[in-house]
Amino acid sequence: MGTFLIFALAALAEIAGCFAFWAWLRLDRSPLWLVPGVASLVLFAYLLTRADSGFAGRAYAAYGGVYIASSMFWMWLAEGNRPDRWDVAGMTICLIGSALILVPSRG
Repeated sequence: MGTFLIFALAALAEIAGCFAFWAWLRLDRSPLWLVPGVASLVLFAYLLTRADSGFAGRAYAAYGGVYIASSMFWMWLAEGNRPDRWDVAGMTICLIGSALILVPSRG
């Protein structure tokens, strides 16, 4: 599985897990929301360890840009708030930064 796909799936799992806690604490949903939330966060941690990187810190740093972009899409698709031009500009900068961390071949 490609690193970008792993990062995208990890971001979805992390955002879904965190949103379950948000729903419970901020939207007054049932504590039962925590069950799939915790499972989703466990899946996130597992997926992130599958990234093709020699160092955890580099994988986490590169993942950060994908997480930011995924969060913007979550805000748009799940919460109904479309990202504005500043959101898109920031997301683009972060994705470029992730690519700069992830793409170069290191001996």
